[in-house]
Amino acid sequence: MSAATHTATLPLTAPLTVWKPRANRWAIALTVTLATFMEVLDTSIANVALPHIAGGLGASADEATWVLTSYLVANAVILPASAYMTTFLGRKRFYMICVMLFGISSALCGLAPSLPLLIFFRILQGIGGGGLAPSEQAILADTFEPKDRGKAFAVYGIAVVCAPAIGPTLGGWITDNFDWRWIFFINVPIALISLYLTNRIVEDPPHIVEEVKKMQARGLNLDFLGFGLLAIGFGSLEFVLDKGQEDDWFGSSLITFFTVACVTSLVLMIFWELRQIRTGHRPILDLTLFKSKNFAVAFVLMFILGCSLFGTTVLIPQFVQSMLGYTAELAGLVISPGGVGILLLMPLVGFLVAKVDARYMIAYGFFSSAIAMFAMLNLNMNVTYGYVAWLRIFQASGLAFLFVPISTITFAAAPPGKNNDVSGLTNLARNIGGSVGTAFLVTLLARRAQFHQTRLADHLTSTTTTLQNQASAMALYLHSKGGMAYSLTQGRSMAQGNVMRQLIMQAMMLSYLDVIKCFAVSMLLMVPLVFLMSKVKGGRGGGMH
Repeated sequence: MSAATHTATLPLTAPLTVWKPRANRWAIALTVTLATFMEVLDTSIANVALPHIAGGLGASADEATWVLTSYLVANAVILPASAYMTTFLGRKRFYMICVMLFGISSALCGLAPSLPLLIFFRILQGIGGGGLAPSEQAILADTFEPKDRGKAFAVYGIAVVCAPAIGPTLGGWITDNFDWRWIFFINVPIALISLYLTNRIVEDPPHIVEEVKKMQARGLNLDFLGFGLLAIGFGSLEFVLDKGQEDDWFGSSLITFFTVACVTSLVLMIFWELRQIRTGHRPILDLTLFKSKNFAVAFVLMFILGCSLFGTTVLIPQFVQSMLGYTAELAGLVISPGGVGILLLMPLVGFLVAKVDARYMIAYGFFSSAIAMFAMLNLNMNVTYGYVAWLRIFQASGLAFLFVPISTITFAAAPPGKNNDVSGLTNLARNIGGSVGTAFLVTLLARRAQFHQTRLADHLTSTTTTLQNQASAMALYLHSKGGMAYSLTQGRSMAQGNVMRQLIMQAMMLSYLDVIKCFAVSMLLMVPLVFLMSKVKGGRGGGMH
């Protein structure tokens, strides 16, 4: 693409017909935000309840992790296929089916008598949840005019960012004070309210209605091969990312098998989908969207954003629990102030996105988040709750400037009538990014802890002066305080064990800092990438999820 094209101003995507919904647009926004909050909350609320689920259903801790994995796999498969399903069913009908499926499966999860049934119901729940996200985003993109979309999606973004932040806290509180089954039951009334409101006020725009009529006239000719390849590819990818470190990655034949299945399926799917496009059929994934430089770059940015958002949402609670001894509920409260910070900033972002070049806002967001991550390199085992919470607020303040502006550029670059396809792929980028970020976090923590432990141990031998002095001092202390209960030899042995525990903790501390540094660098590298995108005229457009 030429330099002239690179600096060109992109016009905003115009709707196929001049259409306005009959209901109040902000009522529609609040309706879809309600379902968004419910679905995104469910991605994190079960995390802290896993030990209770395992105990209640007579399963091991490793087996209980399938409660999370099964949801993510189903979610990843349905996300990119949702636009395809919309063309057959209509967006409103497909959306209501997803809400209903999510609500029913949530009730079944709460009633599940065994782990296999719970996992099956979580798969159904993931299918329903995966279909919600792209539909909600596309509904808002079509409901609001370009000049108002930033404000609408700022409201919507509050649910997207705050739900994962309060999920662990709410899940821990419900589990501790009631029963783990209630983390699923609470979805039922929200789903019922969402169904009622959607039926009353949400409607399909004319171009969706016409597309459905055309597809139904041709007959229900579903792309079973494309959907099968999609399911195998992304399902295998989620399995590998979730179980890779646990099974030593390619040291496991099972992980190797699923990796080969993932690569083979995704490559075949790309060729098949391109063939579908050439022959005039409706593809599961509209890969022609990647011809747009803005969309391609925004896809990468959303992927890295997912890595950072989900990765740090796991990293910080894990750090304060393992290194500072926080409870699960207190660990959740550490990251909750970050959600409050985003809650306060989102209205400002919604206002600015119509006034300021979206690229500058994205660059600021990534730069600010990177600086916050670099500031986290000052973490140690003596930090206070307030210090960690303020660092999270600092980092979250940068994230607030990313969701809406990235989607502004993404939707402005989309061809007319492609809002469903755009939202499906951008949601996929964010979710897969979250899975990659979490897998990267777990793997690097384990590997770097081993590395640092070996390096520190090389400098700590039986002849090390510091070790000898500490061992002698502790041995004398135990012998003097315990009388004949501890001999000098026993005291020396206990002292050496204490020093080794300190060594292991220091190795873990260094591994956490290594992971934080990697997240910080990845965020910083996105800043120059932002300016490969072209400016959106007027700084207006799009949506997000």
